[in-house]
Amino acid sequence: MKFVKRFWWLFVIGLLVGGAWMWWSNSASARDRDENTYTIKREDLVETLSLSGEIDAKEKADVKFQTSGMLAWVGVKEGDYVKKYQSLASLDKRELQNSMSQLLNLYMKERWDFEQDVDNNKDWETRGMTDAMRDAVKRTLQKNQFDLNNAVLDVEAKNLAVKFATIWSPIEGIVTHIDTPNPGVNITAATAVFTVINPKSLYFSATADQTEVINFRSGMNGKIVFESFPELEIDAMVESISFVPKEGETGTVYELKMVLNTAQIGEDSLKMGMTGDANFITKDKKDVLAVPEAYVEKSNGKYYVIKLTGTVKERVEVVTGETIEGMVEIKEGLNEGETIYYQP
Repeated sequence: MKFVKRFWWLFVIGLLVGGAWMWWSNSASARDRDENTYTIKREDLVETLSLSGEIDAKEKADVKFQTSGMLAWVGVKEGDYVKKYQSLASLDKRELQNSMSQLLNLYMKERWDFEQDVDNNKDWETRGMTDAMRDAVKRTLQKNQFDLNNAVLDVEAKNLAVKFATIWSPIEGIVTHIDTPNPGVNITAATAVFTVINPKSLYFSATADQTEVINFRSGMNGKIVFESFPELEIDAMVESISFVPKEGETGTVYELKMVLNTAQIGEDSLKMGMTGDANFITKDKKDVLAVPEAYVEKSNGKYYVIKLTGTVKERVEVVTGETIEGMVEIKEGLNEGETIYYQP
């Protein structure tokens, strides 16, 4: 009794420490239980897939001369809008025209020679000749016919060369690049390129790897956000998906061509090479029961969760659906409002 009276404060401290420890233990247990529980509720599950890409054009052409020569005339400049079949530039045609005149003279000479031989031997098949003489006449007439044919071909080839001395645009569009903008320069076929792009044929080109491309189909709708217009979401539709991988890429990727709703932004606002992200909804489940994937356990081909009723834990089997963005659809086994527990 003397000891108790003398050291009573030790007992008080012990009680306080014990009570504090029990309170902390219960609080930690309750906190752990709250952090590892989930209340079943209905949700909208949405899975999205984003692809990066850029603006390209279906109609674009690099127009060049077929032969070398002196550039005599350039009828356009960069930035000009040209019509289909409009002339762009031409070479000096004087040498070509002189050659054409020479070939026409040669053609006429061959034609007259041919006609004269025909007149001289018009009755060679009935005239009294030996077989050897008839063969000789026949070969001569055939040779003249070949010479005449060759002269005709030479004229036609040179006529094409005269026509090809002028290049024209195969499409309507904007002249975006000219290698040699000034006449009076000797050029080769490779050093005078005129690039024309039709702005009405712009589309969004994106690539998807072999694991992503299976989620897409023609006619699928999405939204594109361009880096130049981050506040806008442009409607887009997948027009086509390439059947073979895109060349020049490091991995196995496929090109998706998407039609843009240019009315939302203005056709003149889009430029070649503008980059952005195309966002698509690949899965969409409305108003379904769902739980975090970590709460679902798989065993022997079946799925289970731990249902918490008060402090009682019960392992129950559930029927699951799709897993979308870390959430598992629950088709059977749980009801809305019930609580499940996750054991870390």
